[in-house]
Amino acid sequence: MVTQVFVYALLTALATGLGAVPFAFAKKFSKRWLGFANAVAAGLMLAASFSLIYEGLPLSAPRTLVGIVAGLVFILLSHRWIESRGGINWGQMTKVDAKKALMIVLVMTAHSFAEGVGVGVSFGAGEAFGAFISLAIAVHNIPEGLAISLVLVPRGVHWIKAAGWSVFSSLPQPLMAVPAFLFVEIFKPFLPFGLGFAAGAMIWLVFSEILTDALEETPSELVASTVTIAIVGMLAFQLFIAP
Repeated sequence: MVTQVFVYALLTALATGLGAVPFAFAKKFSKRWLGFANAVAAGLMLAASFSLIYEGLPLSAPRTLVGIVAGLVFILLSHRWIESRGGINWGQMTKVDAKKALMIVLVMTAHSFAEGVGVGVSFGAGEAFGAFISLAIAVHNIPEGLAISLVLVPRGVHWIKAAGWSVFSSLPQPLMAVPAFLFVEIFKPFLPFGLGFAAGAMIWLVFSEILTDALEETPSELVASTVTIAIVGMLAFQLFIAP
């Protein structure tokens, strides 16, 4: 079972790389196209964030709410630290673009720890439930990979490398899933906090970075409509796969 837990968690991490696949077919990036893609990513990530909160509240509402605030505090401190670094470089990106890319990868990597714990703990409740949670997290990871790729690829990073960075941001999932499964009673109390933490960080990222980029490149009416449809689509899919 330990090997199975690791494999499922590794597959959730690899799913993040799928967010870069559209860039294998899109060779030219118009501002309107990039804005639309950012709006799609924002909607999917918002739906995923509130799904994490919904999963955490029945386990412990106070710990979930504290986790959301902790995620917000973490990302604010991380953002200020990155902004204070004057010499950040990432390939041929400008300093501003490099900071934005680092910020998104950092947030995605940090919240992946909570998702890894979620996979491990869910397998403690049975193989079928663990497989369901793994699938749900894998679906959540795809728009996260898209968000990372939207920052990297238009700024000169090859889509394969962007996929690699996307997968890298989710590597904490297989690393945390196995110990969480082996010591489920120890990790279980931390799960609602971790789910809230992941949600809080992603919600901030959506409104501060992703939606801001979308509104700069695409009319607000189209952005709002796309975000709404993306949220409905993600929620509908989650209802479809629910056991």
